[in-house]
Amino acid sequence: MGLQKGANVPVESPGVRVELGWQAHPGAPDVDVSALLLTAVGKVRSDDDFVFYNQPTHRSGAVRHEGRRQDGTGTVETIGVTLSAVEQDIGTVVVAASTDGTFGQVSGLFVRVLDAESGAEAARFDATDATTETAFVLGELYRRNGAWKFRAVGQGYASGLAGLATDFGITVDEPATTPPPVRQTPTAPVPPPAPQPVRLSKITLTKASPAVSLTKQGATSGAMRVNLSWSAPKPPRGWMNKGKDAVRLEDVDLDLSCLWELQNGTKGIVHPINNQFGSFDQPPYVLLDQDDRTGGSENGENLMINLDHTAEIKRLLVFVVIYDGASSFAGLHGVATLYPPAGPPIEVRLDECTVPSPVAAIALIENVGGELIVRREAKYLVLAPGIFKQQAADLEYDWGMNWHTAGKD
Repeated sequence: MGLQKGANVPVESPGVRVELGWQAHPGAPDVDVSALLLTAVGKVRSDDDFVFYNQPTHRSGAVRHEGRRQDGTGTVETIGVTLSAVEQDIGTVVVAASTDGTFGQVSGLFVRVLDAESGAEAARFDATDATTETAFVLGELYRRNGAWKFRAVGQGYASGLAGLATDFGITVDEPATTPPPVRQTPTAPVPPPAPQPVRLSKITLTKASPAVSLTKQGATSGAMRVNLSWSAPKPPRGWMNKGKDAVRLEDVDLDLSCLWELQNGTKGIVHPINNQFGSFDQPPYVLLDQDDRTGGSENGENLMINLDHTAEIKRLLVFVVIYDGASSFAGLHGVATLYPPAGPPIEVRLDECTVPSPVAAIALIENVGGELIVRREAKYLVLAPGIFKQQAADLEYDWGMNWHTAGKD
């Protein structure tokens, strides 16, 4: 059901997926989706009521940032809401978006509500009047007399995600300033630590700034997720085909992979070939969650890295292989995002390929004197005759493994 701004519709499903989408094209700014859980006074109870890329699951489990996918025409991010599990203190779940440009530069912006069980669409709102806004409230799920409704909002903000979050009562991290030292007597009481504000920043690794320390960010234990998303705009001129032979997103099968080496000298690969999905709790402490062969999965393919075993890890090479559907990354715009258990997400963009390369090295994670360092690679490998795709990554980074023909089930 298409809604006009301000209109509402009953939502009878106990659980929904709220999808926010936009058209991806070269030069368009990126968009991030978030949700805020508000009480009757229109404010959060604490920063825990903010669900976004750096805090993806509400403590109740009722609201979840479920990641990003490409659907053939654009990009879609999903917020999952189990309405039956939303705490009674919460009257409204606001669905918002922010961008590093302006929403006037974003085409095809929409929000829609789907039944989580059947996938049936309950409501849709297309935002068509955006100009200079850098944040947008697209819609809200709200409770009235024990029942839930969805309202199309379409309210823009010029102050970005930080300004929007602050308006709803979120404490946003500001640049640190160092106060003058305070002299205390030995009997002075020690004040309790101040609550940590929400951090909204992302780290994008570039040629000028290619590395970051997970250890210095405090990511020394827990699970780190590595996610890959991609899109297929018009192919470039030159050696890549056009017309009926152009890249079609629905045909592209990318395999997120990881070459691993432990401190004891053992080494191997995690990838979907021969179902080598790895293990999270046992060596190699790297697990591939699925093989998404169509690009249709909401969450794509994810590597989970167990940082509880950092001391046993020597190095990990995260890379991606085009298994089918395209001849090179020059026809794709990939973004790999690492989600450490502490600190902001870390992005590596795969958008500079100019060669016929079916293998892209994304990031090298190395244990350097006990400190885990993530280094941007964004390196595109061209196959030599007789070399397997995965073997090309091995040879480039001197892993020293033996290779033989294999395929997927």
